[in-house]
Amino acid sequence: MNRHLVRLFARLRRNRRGSVALMTGGAIVALLGVSALAVDIGYAVSAKRQLQASTDAAALAGARNIGSANDPVATAISYSAANGQKNARSNLTGVTAGATLKNLTTTGVHAVGNPLANAIQVTQQATVPTYFARILGISSISISATATASAKGGKSTPVDALVILDTTASMSSTKDSSCASFDTHTPTTTYKIDCALAGVRALLEGFWPSVDQVGLMVFPGVKSGTESKDYTCPTTNPTIVPYNNSPAPVYQIIGLTNNYKTSDTTTTLNPSADIVKAAGGTNIVDKQGNSSCSGIRAKGGEGTYYADVITAAQTALTNSGRTGVQKAIVLLSDGDAQASAPSQISNAKQANQCHQAITAAQAAKNANPAFWVYSVAYGAPTSGCSYDKSPGITPCSALQQIASDPSKFFADTSSAAECKNNANATSGLTNLFQNIGTDLTSARLIPDNTQ
Repeated sequence: MNRHLVRLFARLRRNRRGSVALMTGGAIVALLGVSALAVDIGYAVSAKRQLQASTDAAALAGARNIGSANDPVATAISYSAANGQKNARSNLTGVTAGATLKNLTTTGVHAVGNPLANAIQVTQQATVPTYFARILGISSISISATATASAKGGKSTPVDALVILDTTASMSSTKDSSCASFDTHTPTTTYKIDCALAGVRALLEGFWPSVDQVGLMVFPGVKSGTESKDYTCPTTNPTIVPYNNSPAPVYQIIGLTNNYKTSDTTTTLNPSADIVKAAGGTNIVDKQGNSSCSGIRAKGGEGTYYADVITAAQTALTNSGRTGVQKAIVLLSDGDAQASAPSQISNAKQANQCHQAITAAQAAKNANPAFWVYSVAYGAPTSGCSYDKSPGITPCSALQQIASDPSKFFADTSSAAECKNNANATSGLTNLFQNIGTDLTSARLIPDNTQ
């Protein structure tokens, strides 16, 4: 009997039938377990991408409000993925969001506000519920995301911009003490043209030469071949010609250029650049203590008419500007369009001169691609325009309508002007041009380790 049992167990031990089935079953169980975990991990990865997207959106939203009346931190939180916020995610639980203002030194963006800040960093944490990993005791996976955004004033999409300056007689006969500290013409007297040039320099300081090109135009136009007198030291006046001159007047003093600064991160202008010389940014002082390179002067000699120079700016930007970049025109004027015919302007153009300028600006606005047109009212009166009788319009209203949208109309409140714009009212042209430069840029995401 015992020998029979021993032989039976021996046969059973040698029998391998069914072992493959057992191994296959074990492998299937393991494979299912790995697949289940992969599903949970994939779900967590997808959730992290959603969390990062909402963190990016929150940082950009907060950065756009740095320096404004709206709290950038509160704005950032409102765009977070937390429950009840604009980017809330139902598949994320326990989302917490925090935002910190930063004052970075390597972005080239001016810090503003209290506390001083030029960037914001947003961090979010969340938990993702699991399904299959619960078998292993893992009920959720923790994820986090961080995003840092620079305030407006940082590097933008490329811009080609032409600044148009009023150089009629009133710009050099009317004083404005609001920018005396920026004067490079005479140490004791600051005229409107000096403030305008200081504004151009402030605009150039905020641009990024690696992406932005800027040029200068003036009205009245000048005789061809004399443009360089506005930037050759010592500076002399080019020859002013009537608007109906033949050959046609030249409005462009400086073509599109990016040599106004030597790098993106510096705010110091390049004194050897012609556009900086034209803007009075090169200080060569003579024996009397006056700058011999004072930049563009407002010689006058012709009335105010700016419709043709707007058209000329659109043409120059279209023909000489880069493909695929934003085009911008910045027009500054302090007066009524009132050139007289036939000595200064043709009889056909004498009527409705302000409306002609509005039409020219609308053509640029409606071009493909569309132009941004900025207008700056610098002491513009709220009576006139002299030759716009049907319908009547004021220079202040004309400049408002020249802007491609209300956000691009600016008024200098430090002058004696009646023309105001509460939304973009800025005391001093230098601050105003800085605001325009900032408006031309946008908030942008930057590396989280930016210093």
